[in-house]
Parts: sequence; C-alpha cells; structure tokens
Amino acid sequence: MTLPDTPKNRQAYPPFQSTGPSFPILRIVVLFSLLSGAILQLACGNSSSADLPLLGSLLHQLARGDILLGDRGFGNFIMLAVLQGLKLDLDFIGRSARKVDGRKRHKRLGKNDWLHRWKKTSNPSLWLPRAQWIALPQELLVRVVRGSLYQKGFRVRQVTLVTSLLDPKRYPAQEILQAYLRRWRLEMSLDDLKTTLQMEMLRSRSPDLVHKELYTRLITHNLMRCLMAQAAQQGRVPLERISFKGSLDALRHFAQAISQAPSRKKRQQLWQELLRILAADLVHERPGRREPRAVKRQKRKYPHLTRPRANFRDRPKTSVRRTESRLRRLGLM
Repeated sequence: MTLPDTPKNRQAYPPFQSTGPSFPILRIVVLFSLLSGAILQLACGNSSSADLPLLGSLLHQLARGDILLGDRGFGNFIMLAVLQGLKLDLDFIGRSARKVDGRKRHKRLGKNDWLHRWKKTSNPSLWLPRAQWIALPQELLVRVVRGSLYQKGFRVRQVTLVTSLLDPKRYPAQEILQAYLRRWRLEMSLDDLKTTLQMEMLRSRSPDLVHKELYTRLITHNLMRCLMAQAAQQGRVPLERISFKGSLDALRHFAQAISQAPSRKKRQQLWQELLRILAADLVHERPGRREPRAVKRQKRKYPHLTRPRANFRDRPKTSVRRTESRLRRLGLM
C-alpha cells in the first residue's frame, strides 16, 4: 500500500524509484483464518522486503497442528523444511514453485498423486542465516497433487500442489485441491481490506501514525468478522453468504441508535435485531461468478506528474500549440 510522500515516510519505507515522483511503499504479509476470514498475525516491511522473510517472522505464532495454505510464492523447499524444523506438526498446502517431473516420483499414490523426494539446491537462501541453511535436511519427502481447478472466471485451470500431508487415505487428493480452491476467499478478504476499508492508500504522514492507522483498520476488520460470525451462528446461515460491506453499513446505522439507547436491555434488543438483519440479508448464490482483473472507472484525462511539482510545467493546450507553431513559421516568434 502507498503512503503520503513525506521525508519521514520516504526514509522508513523507500519507494521503488529513488528519484522522481513516487510514493513510499508499505508491504504487509498477513495470516488469515480460513474459517472466519479474521487476521491472526501481521508482519510489515518496505518495498525491498520479500514475502518469505516476512512470513518467516510469523511462523513462531502458529499453533500445533495448523495447516498453512499459500500460493506459489511460498511453495518451495525452504518453507517446507522450516515448518518441519519447528517440531509443531505443521503442514503446508500450496502451489509448487518448481517444475515437478512425475516420471521421477518416489511412489505413486493414485492418479496425478505421488510422493516425491525434493532435494535442497546448492544455492543458499538469501533470507535464512547460513547456519540455519546448513542445518536444513538435504531432501524432503513431499506429496505432489496435480489436478483441475476449472472454474468460470479463474485464470488457473490446472495446478500442481505440493503438500506435507502424505497420508492419501486421511487426506484425499480431491480434498486437498478443494482446500486450495477455498484460498480464493482470502483474496476477497484482502479486497475487503484494501477497497471497503480503504487501505490501498493510507493518509498518515509519519511511520508511527501509519502503524496506528494500519492497526486501527485491521482491528475494525476483525471486529466486523466477529459480528458476521455471530450473525451466521445465530441465524444458522453460511458465513460466506454474509456481505462484509453490507455488515459494515448496517453497523454504522445501528451504532447511533445503540449509543443513544436508554437502557442495557434496549441496547441488547437492538444488537439482536442487527444480527437478525445480517442473517436475513444474504448475498445471492453466484456459482462461477467472473472476477476479472480489470477496473471499471476510466483514467483521468490529465497527464501523470513525471517530475517534482516545483519543476513540472503543464503542456500547453492544443490551440495554443497550433498558434505558436503558425507564428514560428511566419518568423514572428
């Protein structure tokens, strides 16, 4: 996310471009709960921070028996080896960052499902200390599941997943594929953060205030997820069909009435009514809904600011340019 272009923000979170007009960049990596969509942990970095080191700083927050779900950026040997070294029975499901050859499999478990010996590369990791890199095992026994995730509107139609869930009877291949498909719900949770809560561009002008603004909105996000979970449990409806934006708007309208309620009993009645409304106003079933990577609003006609504002000069209008060109041809300029 971008920050205001101030000297303090630029020093703490330098932009991609060292010169010219650009905005400081704040990068975050979050751990979502697949069940509720709530944010469990957060790591912050600047534009030069990579996702793997930021996630590595959060691994000690995982609980025993957790299953980590990630995209291709995390499906590598290092992540699986580090999770195995924590001794917490942590497992991983994610797209493989390597091209896995099924003909070199260790053991076949079923159609498009096999065990594979993943060997450590000779190039050391850039984000692990050398001692920790040397301590990693030379190879890992992982499970590779390849299958179709065809769904209307999705870019990826066939994926190759790597996982540490080796038991094919306890963890069938189709369930692993379906678990990875549910990860798209977390992408929509990110959209709720950046679009509905307007976190795509923060407004604070110093790093300390940036952190306060960031955590305030994340706390708001989790409170909304808690409200949605209560409404789903009370109304016995699927949590996925309760709208985040609709819940936020309803809470804003009810907040004023709840704050002016004369008694605790009246406040409790209003709260129960809010939960009832949220459970009754569900999002329609939209199987195969397309989510194209495109924007609806058109770009403004004005040009981009390509240099500092003090040095920027507007381009003359078309009529002015034509007049000046005609005067130059006549030798009057």
